[in-house]
Amino acid sequence: MSDVFLTASYADREKVKTLGARWNPAEKRWYVPSGRDLSPFAAWLPSAPYAVAASATSALDLVTTSALTLDSTLDTNTLANVKSGISLSALLGGVAQAVARSFSAGVWTLVEVVDTRLRNGHVYVEISERSSAGAVLAKSNAVIWANNATRILPEFERATGATLGPGIKLLVRAKPSFSSQYGFSIEIDAIDPEYTLGDLEAKKRDIRAQLQADGIFDANRQLPAPWDYNAVLVIAPDGAAGLGDFQAEAERLEQAGVCAFSYATSRFQGEGAAAQITRVMLDALTQFKLDHGAAPDAVVIIRGGGAVNDLAWLNDYPLARAVCELGVPVLTGIGHERDNTILDEVAHQRFDTPSKVIAGIEQFITKRSSESADFFAQISLAANRCVMTARRAAEQADAALRSGASEQLAIAKHGSAALMAELKLASVRSLQDGTEAAQSLVVEIKHAASQQLLLARHVVPARMAEVTAEGRQALRTAKAQSQAALVSLTDRAAADVRATSEDGRRAMADVGTHARQALTQSAQRSEALMREITGQGPDKTLSRGFAIVRNQAGASVTSAAALPAGALIEIQFRDGRLNAATTWTNGTNGTKE
Repeated sequence: MSDVFLTASYADREKVKTLGARWNPAEKRWYVPSGRDLSPFAAWLPSAPYAVAASATSALDLVTTSALTLDSTLDTNTLANVKSGISLSALLGGVAQAVARSFSAGVWTLVEVVDTRLRNGHVYVEISERSSAGAVLAKSNAVIWANNATRILPEFERATGATLGPGIKLLVRAKPSFSSQYGFSIEIDAIDPEYTLGDLEAKKRDIRAQLQADGIFDANRQLPAPWDYNAVLVIAPDGAAGLGDFQAEAERLEQAGVCAFSYATSRFQGEGAAAQITRVMLDALTQFKLDHGAAPDAVVIIRGGGAVNDLAWLNDYPLARAVCELGVPVLTGIGHERDNTILDEVAHQRFDTPSKVIAGIEQFITKRSSESADFFAQISLAANRCVMTARRAAEQADAALRSGASEQLAIAKHGSAALMAELKLASVRSLQDGTEAAQSLVVEIKHAASQQLLLARHVVPARMAEVTAEGRQALRTAKAQSQAALVSLTDRAAADVRATSEDGRRAMADVGTHARQALTQSAQRSEALMREITGQGPDKTLSRGFAIVRNQAGASVTSAAALPAGALIEIQFRDGRLNAATTWTNGTNGTKE
């Protein structure tokens, strides 16, 4: 038999050295020299077979010797009737003696619990050894007698927080025993809690290291936190007490129309529990997106408290990876405050219990509601200021427009009156000038005619009649010319009056058109301004997700300090109104329906 190397850590160096182990500088490991009993080193042996190899080398010889010893007690007649071989009881008795002699004391052995049963205070355990691939390498029944169970199990549970159950790995002191009637069994009289704790932590450490190597360990924690909680998907064991505590508070939020919760259930312990949780969570998230058109604000994973090994089923790499890559913030509330799983480490936010998860959600919603009320008050104040400013600007613009229009009308009227007066004066002057010219021409004609007549009477009396006739003819011509000139002058004056009137009317029309255009533009600007002012009103603010709080008198409330405890208020949302009463919580004025 060659030397056997041990898996002892630096902290165990004194223990193995005291037991007789030696240090190999080349290998930098402790080893048991060839020929030494390996049973004291069972805790550091690389595999289970070494623990019993040294003690069982002569088992066959012991069986044969024991069988022959028992057989020698038979009488001569009996031996004569036995043709060949030994009896079964002799064989099994030899095996029992061989086992008893080979294992006079227990051997520290690594086992995994498959099943447990309690009967008459005794704990019957089915134990096994599995390969790294999960294949069963060895399997046996074991028992913890009642006197040992009452001593070692409470101590083990206090030290580890775990209970004896399927899936837990143990370092036990095992003493093989054999009975001719009941067969082979292993008696357990001690359990090392440090190994179990180390195994659980080692598993979490391996998962943590793998997720970090994959670069996704912090993926879920780095997701943006929800701005508010409106829809939440909850994954929990069916009928669990923790789920009931969570739902009791969640229903209040749902009844108030604040947040909606969807539930999916799965096993949380036992073989295959982690795979079922992963499948249920992914399927529920996919269905939620199909039903609502978007992902929930958060996914909550909760279960009530339990033994450490019950929670250890959640320390699963595929489940932890699914949480890291979920793309939705995950909130966990698993076990009690002292409990910790790998899911708590990779989740976006970890709470101690399911009740604290829903309390955290409720506090966050309350905080957002308070902030929204403050924002709404600020927006309302700013909107009122904008309305007042716009109103004053509109009034000033309207007054300026009216004043300008009045001035333009006054100027236009004044200009038209002046033009009309000038036109009338020019017409009168033209008529007077024409009349005076006609009269002067008539006088001149008459005078010339008289002179011609006198001349004709003195010079040529004979031509008096001709001159008279010519004079009369000239007089008629002059009258006709005077009348024609007077008519022409009158027509020209009338035409000038009509042109001047037409110019005045056009000027008045232009002034009226400009004034109407100015009034129209001012009205349009006023309407646009009023539409902009109206667009800043409460209805628009409500449609953006805010709410209005009013007191009993119907007045808006912008400060929590303005309301005493127990005051009746009305909260207006976009799609309805809610009556509520105020109450004081943690020094902050809150609301409760």
